[in-house]
Amino acid sequence: MSSIRSTLRLAGIAAFAALLAVAAPLHAQERIKDLASVGGVRGNQLVGYGLVVGLDGSGDRTSQAPFTVQSLRNMLNELGVSIPPNVNPQLRNVAAVAIHAELPPFAKPGQTIDVTVSSVANAVSLRGGTLLMAPLKGADGEVYAVAQGSLIVGGFGAEGRDGSRVSVNVPSVGRIPNGAMVEREVGGGFGGNGELTLNLNRADFTTVSRMVAALDARFGPGTARAVDGVTVAVRAPFDPGARIGFLAEVENVQLTPGAAPAKVIVNSRTGTVVIGSQVRVAPAAIAHGSLTVTITEGFDVSQPAPFNRGGATVVTPHSGIEASQDGSRMFKFPGGTSLDEIVNAVNAVGAAPGDLVAILEALKQAGALRAELEVI
Repeated sequence: MSSIRSTLRLAGIAAFAALLAVAAPLHAQERIKDLASVGGVRGNQLVGYGLVVGLDGSGDRTSQAPFTVQSLRNMLNELGVSIPPNVNPQLRNVAAVAIHAELPPFAKPGQTIDVTVSSVANAVSLRGGTLLMAPLKGADGEVYAVAQGSLIVGGFGAEGRDGSRVSVNVPSVGRIPNGAMVEREVGGGFGGNGELTLNLNRADFTTVSRMVAALDARFGPGTARAVDGVTVAVRAPFDPGARIGFLAEVENVQLTPGAAPAKVIVNSRTGTVVIGSQVRVAPAAIAHGSLTVTITEGFDVSQPAPFNRGGATVVTPHSGIEASQDGSRMFKFPGGTSLDEIVNAVNAVGAAPGDLVAILEALKQAGALRAELEVI
């Protein structure tokens, strides 16, 4: 068992090292389009409420979701159908849903966008349902799109009469491709003044400085100026057509971004560890071992002697506990160790990803890890 555990551990470390090698940055030039976004050019979130009908008995239990019946009454009243006040419909083919979508920049009336539909009550599945016309509103309360159409549900669920239930994925959420039509355009800050702003995806003063130098070299001195560690202001034509052509050239200007900060990311839930290429370790010696406790459960059968009328067969449980500690070897990190040397040293000692987290935390506490340790 211990040999199998060691083999799996070394295989996991080898895969981890290969992933780091593939992900190592090459310091190649990148386009401004991949490093920054244009100020004022962004999407807007939309949200709405509606009813999904046509379900095969998997809709809301109206006794527990009275707002579904209220919504149905309001919709039928607007269509000229009135339900007597003393009648409480018990429908299983209707579900109240929340709808959300993103209105992309420069979307014009008549264009369509995708929407996501989610159950807000106790509907078991939205498979086979149809969303009735529902308005989608922005943060200002104005209607910007109207959604309607048949749902595509990736999940599947089934329920028995005894309450047993099985489901694959999440059948209470679906999507409608091109399910909403844009009704109102959102005004943007793309035009108007003589400057455009470029906002970096990640704040970095080095990248901002190099972007200003690259734009000045391409379009002439004074074209760009640094505003802060994220924003670069660029002089642009006033004419909208000329501004679009100018921005197309700006997006394709290439530069070498600044190196990422020295950081180690640790996912405490999955044990994933990502080490940046700038990470360095001061001289340190490390020894690490792990304790394994194995508990086994079994049963023994006590059979009475032959012709013993007063005896009975008895089943007695028994437990076995075994504790073992893997041998640990001390290894040394020399000063200024590079990423390759760190991975090689960890592979040499045979540390699993979970052990690697403990080693990195100890190095940080000792002041030997020259990087920011971020646990998510």
